[in-house]
Amino acid sequence: MSANSEAIVRQVQDVPGFRGAYYLVDRATGVAKSLTLWDDERTMMDSEEQAARIREETAQREGQRIVSVERFEVGFSHLQP
Repeated sequence: MSANSEAIVRQVQDVPGFRGAYYLVDRATGVAKSLTLWDDERTMMDSEEQAARIREETAQREGQRIVSVERFEVGFSHLQP
C-alpha cells in the first residue's frame, strides 16, 4: 500500500462502522474507483459528511475529479482465508 493510500485509510478507519476499503485502478486508462465497506446502511449514511470531505480533499491533492458516488448493498461476499 502506498503512503497516500495509508493516509486515506487512517482518515476513515476510526469512523464508527468502517470495515474496510478497496482502491481499484485501470492502469491503462487511469480510471480509478474506491470502495468502502461499512457495518450497515446506518453507519454508512452517518459517515457521509466526513467521507465527502475526505473524497474532495484527496481528489484535489491528487489532481483527480470525482465523477459519481454510488451506494450498494452487499448481496454476496466470499474471500479466501
